[in-house]
Amino acid sequence: MQTNKNIKLLVGLALSVSFMTSCKKEKLSPIPQTVLSDAVAFATVDRVSQQVYGIYSAVKSGNFLGGRMLVYQDVRGEDWLNITGNGVTAVGVWNFSINSGDNQTENTWSAGYAAINRANVVLEGIDANASVLPATQANQFRGEARYCRALCYFYLASLYGKKAFTTDAGASEGLPLRLTASTSANGADLKRSTMAEVFTQIITDLSFAEQNLPQSYTSGDTNVVRAHVNAAIALKTRVYLQMGRYADVITEANKLVPAAAPFAAASGVRHRLAPAFLTPFRTYPELELIFALPMNQSNGPGTQNGLALYHNAEFALNPSGILADTSWKAADARKALVTATTPVRYSKFNDDNNNFVPISRYAEVMLNLAEALARQAAGTSVDARALSLLNTVRQRSMPGYTFAPATKDALINAILIERRIELLGEGFRSLDVMRLGGTFAAKGAVAAVPPSAQAYVWPIPASELLYNKLMTQN
Repeated sequence: MQTNKNIKLLVGLALSVSFMTSCKKEKLSPIPQTVLSDAVAFATVDRVSQQVYGIYSAVKSGNFLGGRMLVYQDVRGEDWLNITGNGVTAVGVWNFSINSGDNQTENTWSAGYAAINRANVVLEGIDANASVLPATQANQFRGEARYCRALCYFYLASLYGKKAFTTDAGASEGLPLRLTASTSANGADLKRSTMAEVFTQIITDLSFAEQNLPQSYTSGDTNVVRAHVNAAIALKTRVYLQMGRYADVITEANKLVPAAAPFAAASGVRHRLAPAFLTPFRTYPELELIFALPMNQSNGPGTQNGLALYHNAEFALNPSGILADTSWKAADARKALVTATTPVRYSKFNDDNNNFVPISRYAEVMLNLAEALARQAAGTSVDARALSLLNTVRQRSMPGYTFAPATKDALINAILIERRIELLGEGFRSLDVMRLGGTFAAKGAVAAVPPSAQAYVWPIPASELLYNKLMTQN
């Protein structure tokens, strides 16, 4: 229906203004029209730009990557304990008891697909108004839309895919691949693509983005909050790691990480580790942040959605989780963020309405590369470059500390532990457990959850099953 589409585009304009005014250096003036036709919405470069900004606004929803998705990915793991027992704030995610009708299940799916649909609307709008934009700029905007779409599909697949990709090389049911704009109830019926098909689309989108996004933008903030070449590459390293395609991780990461120290991106935005661990979580923009979602007082993640709330009120560090690992030393600067009181809090995030939610950091890319190199090493040998990358990440927080693993397996284990420490609270634990076919360890009164358990993946939302007659339940 045309009316529905007009409403969708108008909402995109409103959200785009919110997104861009949340950045320190970029401002937009809202368009005065109250209703915009499809043609008017894409009639000028500025209006197309605002539609693109609206995609980012949808991605940064507090119900999605602006907060809850990263929380859910973390608290499924064993490093956090739920303190409040509040059903609204992820206790069901933490104890693996959510069902298809729960708000977490419904809202996460809805927010993710809303962002995907916004990307599809913009892609079709650009195609339908080809004369408005120079070809290079049109492809840049397409690249931004496809980067965001890939990001959304990656995270949705990680929770709702029937099995982790590495279980059967993606042969199991994944998600409905919606690649055209939905502007009415028509087209709701769409069967699930396989995980392999979903991941192929993710890589296709990211490869297009890499080829068409700018190397960098003129504004420092924009180099964090908008997709650029290095952002697409960084996300590809994560996707390939999730697929167990280690040679491809190495190929992509080599574009950002040189063969030897000092480690810094040689082209595009010159990403590198910040001198101090807390800098990417307190100072913006920061070169370690490859892509992040900006929050401020007037445009935050919303009530009960932000990372600081969850880490400092709803959840606490599990004394039997990574906190108890002997390799996390007291002299490590990251340990200084752990409170000495009970329940044990972790203050990496301290303000939901004045921060950038980190989606990709240079530290992650270094650890992705280190793990892939370590796993590709011949026999039981310790890969020297992988070890150097691992030591560099650790020494940023603990100068002088040196890992000295005797075997390949010992190096891989050290890298996996370092990921739990370095990326704690940023939404990686569930991803790592599942890609390695691991069991979610017991925590508190919650029993272990093996890959064979139904609760290992999320149920498909009841609303999707109701409206999509071709959908099947996990």
